[in-house]
Amino acid sequence: MAGGVGSRFWPLSQQELPKQFLDILSIGETLIQQTFRRLSLACPKENIYIVTNQDYFDLCKAQIDGINDSHILCEPVMRNTAPCVAYAAFKIYNQNHEAQLIVAPSDHLITKEVEFTKITSQIFEIISNQEVIITLGIQPNRPDTGYGYIQYDENNYLENNNIKKVKTFTEKPDVDLALQFLDSGDFLWNSGIFLFKAEVIIKSYKKNLRDIYDIFKSGEEYYNTIEENEFIQRIFPSCKNISIDYGILEKSDNIYVYPSSFGWSDLGTWGSIDIHLLKDEDNNSLRGGDVKIYNSKDNIIMLDDNRECIINGLDGFIIVESGNSLLVCKKEDEQQIKKFVKDLKSKNI
Repeated sequence: MAGGVGSRFWPLSQQELPKQFLDILSIGETLIQQTFRRLSLACPKENIYIVTNQDYFDLCKAQIDGINDSHILCEPVMRNTAPCVAYAAFKIYNQNHEAQLIVAPSDHLITKEVEFTKITSQIFEIISNQEVIITLGIQPNRPDTGYGYIQYDENNYLENNNIKKVKTFTEKPDVDLALQFLDSGDFLWNSGIFLFKAEVIIKSYKKNLRDIYDIFKSGEEYYNTIEENEFIQRIFPSCKNISIDYGILEKSDNIYVYPSSFGWSDLGTWGSIDIHLLKDEDNNSLRGGDVKIYNSKDNIIMLDDNRECIINGLDGFIIVESGNSLLVCKKEDEQQIKKFVKDLKSKNI
């Protein structure tokens, strides 16, 4: 899934070049390139599909070497993850009724790729003969309010007792609730990575999101033909704007979670990326620019290479420059950046 605009990473991530197409960590690979390479360890490259906004087709072609045009599924409008997954599932099921799918965001960081591949291989074996949807849950180590949480039933599991039945999903709790989740011991972060058979997820759409099911079911004669794109252009705008979490997972009774630890971060906020950046002795992370820092600590500072800058007396700020755009925001307010950007754009219309 690679259709988001990454507005919480403004101004580095902008609509014309969102974060999945950026080398945010300065490691020589963009986030989507990392994701494609990682998934190619779990399945053949020729079986990987990218669902993205049609505006990003050329970016996908440029960054993913050798990908077939037909494997870049273009959404004409943004409608969240439920229509995105439905499109891919119906198209792939049309080719192979036994297909197993792993759905993964294109902008996450996974540092323990060998462990990730091992876990996904185990789950592929399980879903091959069971009508279940399995999500990868991450052992939390802090009360993060930017993540979704999954509560599991310790006493209800598949034949592999590491895979637990899901009890509840909670999206981005406040600090007090996140602390309770952490203390309880039966909550995991929701990684947003799911595995299932195409047939199983399509049945779930039929039961829980019938309107979206009917829309994509109506295109069976068009998938994998020259008429597919015209069909998608015509029907996609009529899809409900809803996430797969709300539309399918929270309503289904066959959802399980695999408690995992493979160096995961969704890189959804500046705080989540800050963990992976180099720091000075005052815990400031600095990239770009000719910067002198005085009496300041715990800041994220990313400036253009030719920028001269003096920072004095700032603690706990995000200071990011990109082109003509500049962000100066308290770290504690980073969840509001999306709103700030929306306000800014509305005033420029």
